Order: sequence, then C-alpha cells, then structure tokens
Amino acid sequence: MSPNAFLGEFEQMVLLAILKQGDRAFALEVRREIEDSADRSVSRGAFYTTLDRLERKGMVEWSEAEPSGRRSGPLRRFSVTPVGLAALRASRRALESLWSGVDLFAEERP
Repeated sequence: MSPNAFLGEFEQMVLLAILKQGDRAFALEVRREIEDSADRSVSRGAFYTTLDRLERKGMVEWSEAEPSGRRSGPLRRFSVTPVGLAALRASRRALESLWSGVDLFAEERP
C-alpha cells in the first residue's frame, strides 16, 4: 500500500466490523455490526462494493464456511489481512495526529 493512500471512512468501518465479529464475520453480521455500532444504515450495494475493493487491495480475504440453519449455500467468512491491519493502523495514526491539540469545547472563534 502506498504510504499516501489512506482508507476511507466506510472502508475503516468495514475492516473494524470484520475484526470485531471474528469467527462470525459473515456479510450479514458485519453489516449489522456497522449499523449497530455506528448507528448508520448500510446498503447492500455499498457494502459489497467496498468489500470487493478491499479484497482487490489485498486487505480482506474470505473463506467458505458450512451453512447452518435455513441457509443452503456456502457462506463467506471474511477476515482482515496483514495489509488491511497495517492500513487501519496508518489511518488511525494519521487521524490521531490530526485530532491532537484540537479542543472541540473551546469557544467558537469569530
């Protein structure tokens, strides 16, 4: 990954939700995690477009898991690759650096 290429907000959310879900990181669970944690509606199209983009960048990979319950077809379990982890860390460092010294509660300036 280029040192000047940063993750977008939604890309970060998808990667973080995959990490939080761990072994349960199936598409539906990841989408629900984002919706619940970020209080944000996640469209199916935006979600899968982002997953595809992250996979092309080498940040996400998936494996097939056996279906359980009512599902008959195979399930994809997603995981974040070392490249994805490095990108998340770089994005976090950049944001923390930018936030450093910003006081949101200071009086508004004219």
